[in-house]
Amino acid sequence: MTVIAMLSVAPVIEGSMSGEVAKAVAALDDFDVSYETNPMGTIIEADGIDELLAAVAAAHKAVDGDRVSTFLKVDDKRTVDQRAADKVSAVEEHLGRSATKDRE
Repeated sequence: MTVIAMLSVAPVIEGSMSGEVAKAVAALDDFDVSYETNPMGTIIEADGIDELLAAVAAAHKAVDGDRVSTFLKVDDKRTVDQRAADKVSAVEEHLGRSATKDRE
């Protein structure tokens, strides 16, 4: 079983958060998860919910600040082993094209 999650961790500060976000992403390296960071968060894949939640907790704790905001959305599809890329491919199959478009 693969648990897929979208995670966003950020300090509540003015200005750039990229340095602190980098700390959260780096904290994921200590866990048996795969991840891909995008402009709005990080997609994480883990073999189970316990490993996923441990990685999320470490990412949250890695960010410095008086206040830290964390958003987590979990897809725990328990009867099927599905990767995040498989979910995107399924949407693209219905679209008949890539699910990505650049602004012109």
